Amino acid sequence: MDKFKNKYRITSARLQNWDYGSPGLYFITICTKNHECYFGDITTVETQCIASLQPMTSIQTTKIGQIAETEWLKTPEIRPDMNIELGEFVVMPNHFHGIIIIGGNKYNNDCRDAMHGVSTTTIKTPTKNKFGPQIKNLGSIVRGFKSSVTTFATKNNIVFGWQERFHDHIIRSHDEYLRISNYIINNPANWGKDKFFK
Repeated sequence: MDKFKNKYRITSARLQNWDYGSPGLYFITICTKNHECYFGDITTVETQCIASLQPMTSIQTTKIGQIAETEWLKTPEIRPDMNIELGEFVVMPNHFHGIIIIGGNKYNNDCRDAMHGVSTTTIKTPTKNKFGPQIKNLGSIVRGFKSSVTTFATKNNIVFGWQERFHDHIIRSHDEYLRISNYIINNPANWGKDKFFK
């Protein structure tokens, strides 16, 4: 294993040759510590609606689950210089899924985007994400989001914690965007089959 400042490092889950400040659509998943259901519970409601053949499911969020949603919605407002848009997202009992779009901005104006088929092996600075500063990129956005939720929990004596890392996937086509969006929308209904179900 590599060492950094004479300490062993866990290999990064990020795609090593990709600049995460580049314009693109990113699907992220962030889990709570030990997959504890801090954010709420999934409830099922039987409906009398003929059009709906399946029961309606939704998440009944706790206070910290509501804060997670509120803080996520603030992301573009907090970082106007990054030209951010939010796609579909959902707060689940023990994890968060979201699509975030980083547009062209003054920090990435010489980069190309993933939706136009760029090869991740041809990015101009292949080692930029390995040990470089995590500012004005996906990592800094996620770090700020997680920090704001944690700060609220701490100030209000709410037991809460995040898993250290997060998972990301670079969306490379419109079809992939639609498939992932549908997955996010239907996540509450599929909670019983979810790999994070607890």
